[in-house]
Amino acid sequence: MRRLSIVGLVLVALGVLLGMPGASAQTSGATSGPTGSVSEVLIVKVTGLLDPNLAEFIESQIAAAEEAGAIVVLQVKSGKSVLSDAQFGKLTSAVRDAKVPVYAWVGPSGAKVRGRVAQLVSLTDLVGISAGSRLGDLGELAVDGGDFGGSIPKLIDETVGADEAVTLGIAKDAPVIGNFIIDLPGVETRTVDTDEGPRREPVTPILFSELTIGRKMMHTVSSPPVAYLFFVVGLGLLIFELFTAGVGIAGVLGALCLILGSYGMAVLPTRPWAVALLVLSAVGYAVDVQTGIPRFWTGVGLAASILGTLYLYDGIAVPWLTLLVGVGGLAAGMITGMPAIVRTRFSTPTIGRDWMIGELGVAESAIDPEGLVRVRDALWRARTNRATPIAAGGQIRVVEIVGLLLEIEPDEGAARDYREHRSASPAR
Repeated sequence: MRRLSIVGLVLVALGVLLGMPGASAQTSGATSGPTGSVSEVLIVKVTGLLDPNLAEFIESQIAAAEEAGAIVVLQVKSGKSVLSDAQFGKLTSAVRDAKVPVYAWVGPSGAKVRGRVAQLVSLTDLVGISAGSRLGDLGELAVDGGDFGGSIPKLIDETVGADEAVTLGIAKDAPVIGNFIIDLPGVETRTVDTDEGPRREPVTPILFSELTIGRKMMHTVSSPPVAYLFFVVGLGLLIFELFTAGVGIAGVLGALCLILGSYGMAVLPTRPWAVALLVLSAVGYAVDVQTGIPRFWTGVGLAASILGTLYLYDGIAVPWLTLLVGVGGLAAGMITGMPAIVRTRFSTPTIGRDWMIGELGVAESAIDPEGLVRVRDALWRARTNRATPIAAGGQIRVVEIVGLLLEIEPDEGAARDYREHRSASPAR
């Protein structure tokens, strides 16, 4: 599928300098390097899966920092990369070969940075980590020259907490990102007196950078649960539109959901045969929707939906609640909701259908006590009058209409209601 190209302005919120200068304030020119003080600090948030949208955003922010003479701080809370080898190589080159310093802070508290994301962090000039966060589980190494050094063997298949990371020398203790920034080379700070005592604050401007609205939407769509649900909902809405007259909002929304879901699955490590099973499940449901009764193809659709859902992603776990909503919602809609919609489409309104009483028809399936009948070339759900069983192919007669359900009896040999006989007999 052609990748959607979203171009927008980068949302940059200017950070407010902490505190105002006072009589007791001192400004220290704590700078290092040949260029002295930096013009600004650009904080780039890296959250969720590391996908192509996020990778391109990081690369663009590094390029912008190079033009502005700023330093880059990656605020990392990402546990997995879904980049291809080529995409990941391009991103690591941008970080490693940047003309300005690139730092990484693992946080806020509770962040878990693993796999290739942790390898990317190892390429930065300095790493900070918040209390309660974990770093490691590098997996198969795709980069060389990281700063984790001799600690790499330990980090291949396990993570370490903040205290151990500091002990190993791979990260600096930084409970909050502000503590990390004020000690970076080139960042100017001042000391102010507060009720809690002297405190250092940055003078260098701090800018926070996030994905644009368009990129943020595509980044969200690339989330495994969201991509799956969009895809399943899209299939369901398109089937709904197929069995209703005209091209309505359901068809438009279904197509949009299917496109977004397909984009997300194209970005994620998806098994093609599992996607094919999801499509097969929709086809199976659609076949029996036309007949109005769950039969063989409904079972095929349900089985394909379950298998396709369970094996959809390679190496990514989807919450059970998401799986239940996807499988259960599609099954409920196709088995209970769609048959009623089909009968409504191919019939006249309930009001004014008294003409059907007395009409003859044919049982499309065995009716004991409910089943499907054909009256004037239209399929209807029917129930036998007084539970008289009717074999498939038998002639029937409509005796009553209850909503969308027909009360029927055999054209010949119907059970006789002796209450009606008594009420019709003359009084003696």
